[in-house]
Amino acid sequence: MEEFHKVRRLPPYVFEQVNRLKATARSAGADIVDLGMGNPDLPTPQRIVDKLCEVVADPRTHRYSSSRGIPGLRRAQAGYYQRRFGVKLDPDRQIVATLGSKEGFANMAQAVTAPGDVVLCPDPTYPIHAFGFIMSGGVIRSMQVAPDDGFLLALERAVRHSIPKPLALILNYPSNPTAMTATLDFYKDVVAFARKHDIIILSDLAYSEIYFDSNPPPSVLQVPGAIDVTVEFTSMSKSFSMPGWRMGFAVGNERLIAALARVKSYLDYGAFTPIQVAAAFALNGDGSDITEVRNTYHRRRDVLVESFSRAGWDVPAPPATMFAWAPIPEPFRELGSLEFSKLLVEKADVAVAPGIGFGEHGDDYVRIALVENEHRIRQAARNIKRFLATATGDKPDNVVSLNARR
Repeated sequence: MEEFHKVRRLPPYVFEQVNRLKATARSAGADIVDLGMGNPDLPTPQRIVDKLCEVVADPRTHRYSSSRGIPGLRRAQAGYYQRRFGVKLDPDRQIVATLGSKEGFANMAQAVTAPGDVVLCPDPTYPIHAFGFIMSGGVIRSMQVAPDDGFLLALERAVRHSIPKPLALILNYPSNPTAMTATLDFYKDVVAFARKHDIIILSDLAYSEIYFDSNPPPSVLQVPGAIDVTVEFTSMSKSFSMPGWRMGFAVGNERLIAALARVKSYLDYGAFTPIQVAAAFALNGDGSDITEVRNTYHRRRDVLVESFSRAGWDVPAPPATMFAWAPIPEPFRELGSLEFSKLLVEKADVAVAPGIGFGEHGDDYVRIALVENEHRIRQAARNIKRFLATATGDKPDNVVSLNARR
């Protein structure tokens, strides 16, 4: 039977191949150190859990909730933006609560995309940035990732050579998977360009609180006039270690937020009310929960960079996010990221995410998630050291056999 149209537009999910190998290895008794999926292992702070339990005991909270998010939650998000970025938002017209930032992106794509619309998307990037628009009938034009003058030149080319003119530009800093960060000056240039050419900016700021130097990542909405063309997406998944709670936000331009809210009104009734109340409680806190999460990832980052370097794999220290974007060691680079990732599971009992899953320009890299404790990260480094020491001698045979399977 022929596949449905939208399903045909989606490529095979490359991460699933690594996941199957991982599951097979575990069923055979292997102790896999899983640094693949960005699924935080840290518990949600107890005070937030206690607030959830308190509210869920009230049966009045068991009814349908609000698709846009309860008013107290939207006010809490507005307060967070005012404190963190100095950006004033109207909770009633410029904020929508989403079921995580991923759902927010997908529903925004449905809200604004007509068949054939061109969307400018970084490559590599988080998959929903591209495939949310592909599933909505859009066309992706890939952009470089680095936030520098080359990015702005690529924007100029895209406007000159895209037919129709691009509808939207996706920004993702700090970036998943590359961990690159952007400056406010960069955002000023991009906003000026978008306003001049009437292009929507969709900014994914999910990792705004996971940074490792003294300069907190800015919001594009800090730029005067940005709100005329911008919607920004944030998430509580990483900042508060609440991934399973599925709580995120879209904030920004009133017209775009209204379009997103209208689509959502047909699709969901919002998150469970006790989750929204607990999320508002978290956002209204003193920030200590976020600081503790950030410090944990900072320690893990330092352990990973140091221990992997001693193992023979130089991994650049990410300035932000819970990921390292690691070049495949030179002797194995011709394998590509998927085969190298499979080899790590089979020979080193370590799982990582193949860079090809984030776009064609990611195939020389793997993404390493900081989702195991420091002891387990060091264990992964020891496993990799043994693998690198033993794999070099018979590497030509490995390359032949692996390439035969590609």
